[in-house]
Amino acid sequence: MTTKPKARKFRIKRSPSTATEGEASKAAATPRDAEPVEVKAAERPDPAPAATSGQVDSAAQVSGEQDMDAIRREGLTGRQLRMARRVAQKHGLPATSDFDAVRLLRAKGIDPFQRSNMLELVVPQAGGAQHEGGPGNMLATLPGQEGGAGTGRVHLPQTVPAGGANLPSTELSPMERRTREISEIQKDITRRRRKKMGLLIVRLAFFVLIPTFFAGYYFYKVATPMYATDSQFLIIQNEGTGGASPLGGLLPTQFANSADSIATQAYLQSKDAMLRLDEDAGFKDHFSDDSVDPIQRLAEDPTNEEAYKLYKKNVKIGYDPTEGVIRMEVIAADPQVATTFSERLLKYAEERVNNLSQDKRDSGMRDAEIGYEKAVAARRDAQQRLIELQVENGVDPEAVIASIRTQITNYETLLIEKQLELAALLDNARPNRAKVEGTQGDVRRLEGALEQLNNRMNNATEGSNSLAKQAVSLQLAQADLVNADTNLQLAQTGLEQARTEASRQVRYLTVAVRPVPSQEPSYPRKFENTILAFLIFGGIYLMLSLTASILREQVTS
Repeated sequence: MTTKPKARKFRIKRSPSTATEGEASKAAATPRDAEPVEVKAAERPDPAPAATSGQVDSAAQVSGEQDMDAIRREGLTGRQLRMARRVAQKHGLPATSDFDAVRLLRAKGIDPFQRSNMLELVVPQAGGAQHEGGPGNMLATLPGQEGGAGTGRVHLPQTVPAGGANLPSTELSPMERRTREISEIQKDITRRRRKKMGLLIVRLAFFVLIPTFFAGYYFYKVATPMYATDSQFLIIQNEGTGGASPLGGLLPTQFANSADSIATQAYLQSKDAMLRLDEDAGFKDHFSDDSVDPIQRLAEDPTNEEAYKLYKKNVKIGYDPTEGVIRMEVIAADPQVATTFSERLLKYAEERVNNLSQDKRDSGMRDAEIGYEKAVAARRDAQQRLIELQVENGVDPEAVIASIRTQITNYETLLIEKQLELAALLDNARPNRAKVEGTQGDVRRLEGALEQLNNRMNNATEGSNSLAKQAVSLQLAQADLVNADTNLQLAQTGLEQARTEASRQVRYLTVAVRPVPSQEPSYPRKFENTILAFLIFGGIYLMLSLTASILREQVTS
């Protein structure tokens, strides 16, 4: 005969949000805070038959298995089981499974699916406090457990009779506590941001704003007004051909090459120009005056290097290669002084331009003149030699020789005619003796004259003082005179070309814009310089901040 186990009571309280569909219908039939339902063991299915191997389970083990079977039949969801496991772990219950966690919690009188227990998983609290003005927690009467909901709770005497109206709890709900903590975190973040912003403003004021203020104060109140005088000039060269027109030097000109302009610009920016300007117009004395502010003022006895550094700052020269214009700006504390400095520099530039090609022009003209003088002297010598030969000979040897040759030719012709006439007379059987003798006499006379002419011709072509030699010497003298004439013509042409080239290489400085004294100061540009100082100080601060941040990050890492 078997005995029935004693009925056990369980307190079951589920949240409507976590109940299954079957449980939802049951919850609709009964109120949420209804009394716990008694579940008797008789209503459960019969337990499994005891093992026949001789092992005997205790009543507690049998009861636990039955309870876990009942929990399995309840159809709990996986989310509810995971929540029960977390609540059991929070209360320190040794659960072996999710269903065992539900069983142990119910054995302790804790509903794992109650809303308060779910919130306690997020924000721990001690005891069952009232939540958002709702009814009190049923676990308020439970003693505090280690790590549980009642840990550290102080139990005060009840001042309200049991069954009376429940008053609002003085403790904060987890949501309110979380809201307060978030608010405190936000306030702390706001305080930190304000502190950092304040430190940033202090650093910006110390490194940027205050230096910018002092710079602006200097530009507006301390800096000496400087007056600028602008001028523009061009360097042009003569392109006249000279020989093509009587107005060769006055023909239109064009710009000189950039080398001349660059050379002039370099000279005006050189220390030589500064020293000449100091000697002529007192550059050092002007900028050493007490009326100039200390930053722009020269020392009492400045060196050439110090003065030259200030000279380069106050004399600005630029060359535009597209237009061929040189622009010059001269800055001084007085407008008249600035105009004087500018006029002096223009004069120096004009002198330099005139001297740029002077040596080359002089050298070319000198060589051309020397060549022309030599050609003239050579022609004079050749002509003198020819005249001396003509005077020495008295006659023209060539003419004499030509005359002798003409006579010889004529006598030879007459001789041939007389010989032919004599042969014709001799061909007759009975020739006329008188004619034959007369013809023979003519032949003898012609032969004698021809012989004399030949002897004279031989005498003219032979010997140290022959007419042929005299003729050769005269021809050579005449050839020398012709060569001298040719060289003289070439020398004259070269001289003309040298003059043309020298005229073309002449440089002229033309002032397009003359310096005029200004009535208002041009420098310092107060607003622009102040903004520039602000940007410079801001850039320096930004670079230092980035460098410090990078170094700090490297050190901390």
